[in-house]
Amino acid sequence: MNAPWNGHDTRVLVVAVIGIGIIVALIVVWKVHAFLALTIGALFVGLGSGIDAGGVTKSYENGVGSVLGYVGVLIALGAMVGKLLADSGGADQVVDTLLRGKQSVLPWKMALIAAIIGIPMFFEIGLVLLVPVVVLAIRRTGARAMLLGIPALAGLSVLHGFIPPHPGPLAAIGVLNGNVGITLALGLLVAIPAVVIAGPLFGKVAARWVPIGAAGAALEVSGGAHDGESGGASPGHGGVEVATEQAQRTRTPSFTWTIVTVLSPVVLMLLKAASDVWMSKDNALYPVLQFIGDPVVALLFAVLLAMYTFGTAIGFGMPVLSKKIGTSLMPIAGVMLIVGAGGGFKQVLVDGGTGTAIAKIAIAANLSALLLGWIVAVLIRLATGSATVATVTAAGIVAPLAGGESSTHIALIVLAIGAGSLFFSHVNDAGFWLVKEYFGMTVGETIKTWSVMETLISVIGLAMTLLLSAFL
Repeated sequence: MNAPWNGHDTRVLVVAVIGIGIIVALIVVWKVHAFLALTIGALFVGLGSGIDAGGVTKSYENGVGSVLGYVGVLIALGAMVGKLLADSGGADQVVDTLLRGKQSVLPWKMALIAAIIGIPMFFEIGLVLLVPVVVLAIRRTGARAMLLGIPALAGLSVLHGFIPPHPGPLAAIGVLNGNVGITLALGLLVAIPAVVIAGPLFGKVAARWVPIGAAGAALEVSGGAHDGESGGASPGHGGVEVATEQAQRTRTPSFTWTIVTVLSPVVLMLLKAASDVWMSKDNALYPVLQFIGDPVVALLFAVLLAMYTFGTAIGFGMPVLSKKIGTSLMPIAGVMLIVGAGGGFKQVLVDGGTGTAIAKIAIAANLSALLLGWIVAVLIRLATGSATVATVTAAGIVAPLAGGESSTHIALIVLAIGAGSLFFSHVNDAGFWLVKEYFGMTVGETIKTWSVMETLISVIGLAMTLLLSAFL
């Protein structure tokens, strides 16, 4: 990063821009499936960046595997919980409670629930758990999807970027020798206005820009076709078969058990986070909490609990439950492939040296640690699509400048870096494709809603850290 600028740096930046343009053109102009477009774009960028032919495919495969090996499993487990939540009537219980009072307050309730769930959960897990509730609320109220979807996405995204124990903030704290408690406290101060402005307030604007209803994989996962919206039966189910399954349900899960089931992975991951901060690794309970709080284990527990609370306890037999779980995976198969391809494209950009070239530009700018951290994170995020890569790279670059700073100022630098790592998610970000497919939007619609929302969060986060640095 401290080496002089060279021709390869210029080359990889030009190739990255062309590669992104190729992906957008393939999807928007020629209507190529996003998985194929991302794969073609990744191979072009790899070869254009100077990676040898064998290494390009290896880099792409590693990126796909790293995403699907973790995020793919979480999406699958979350879809299972979501399917059972919807078909059992549990989502109706949550929505009935949310709909009490004025409908105008519903976007604020969505943002609050998403923020609570987002404290310990990765963005992808929170999204797959919230999707059935969001979609059902959209259908029940007749509201535009983005009016309720954007507040939920904002709540999850803000917490993911600013609040420990998420991996980005924790990584930056480790590199900069920051204090977790101070970062958490200041992070909440930054998070509140970011969620308010980028969530319910921007949601009203986004709903006008993209006036769609419930659609996409989210509608299928939440059982939307059962209401007669697609002819009265979901794909692969006859109307009589669906009616037979529903007849086996003798009652609806209570609101209490619904909340306990949905929040069970949240509690388990919070326990793990607490053990990381306050418990000695020599404590006999530490490895137990680490295991049960791992996102895969926590979500697996939620699936098993849901099979009882949303299944056998309300009358569904095991054959019906097995069929529902199998059905839940069909709508997300394409989503997982697209998300994986996004991870492959990101990895090729990183291995080709795009991130290093961006870092050289930032170092040459000679700015304050706080502003430099945000700018570096923004540039790396735009180039690679990975918030975590952007956070770790930016933290490493500003670490020498942060030496000798107070714990409070280091926490603000961490938060500024976190804000930059969220800037303008686009086609090289797996989260972009996850949101696009779940809500059934086009690339352009996803940019006008999700990408703009992420940019708002990033800019508001920077503004809040600069404001706090003036007083603290």
